[in-house]
Amino acid sequence: MISRRQMFMAGGALTLLAAAGQPADAAPLVLTDVQWRSRLPADRYQILRKAGTEIPFTSPLLKEHREGLFACAGCAQDLFSSKTKFESGTGWPSFWSALPGAVKQKQDRSIGMTRTEVLCSNCGGHLGHVFDDGPRPTGLRYCMNGLAMTFHTAKV
Repeated sequence: MISRRQMFMAGGALTLLAAAGQPADAAPLVLTDVQWRSRLPADRYQILRKAGTEIPFTSPLLKEHREGLFACAGCAQDLFSSKTKFESGTGWPSFWSALPGAVKQKQDRSIGMTRTEVLCSNCGGHLGHVFDDGPRPTGLRYCMNGLAMTFHTAKV
């Protein structure tokens, strides 16, 4: 009979083996689909792991105006500063810049047009898309799903 400890150790070993076979641009945090499903509520799982989109104007983070940081809801890595958040009128939290090294981008052709998908650089979770119609100084609009993020106030 396999003990619970042996089962967890085997699962950890399989995760390490899966990570070793990942491409160089893969996210550092590698979990199985079962692990992600147990870690995330269904709505966040659908967005972060299946590239879903929340209904516009439904995210509580849309109206979040306190000073602080927006972090990945999948792995808690800080992604955006409240100092770069702006009201885009699109219905999703928008930022003109990400924190250095916090996100990565890839081409997305999923809906018949080419867009730039934004992913958490730590866990590879889908956050949203970036467009070139944002405000100065970057001209970018990181249009993010609020359910893909959490918010924590700045430490004083």
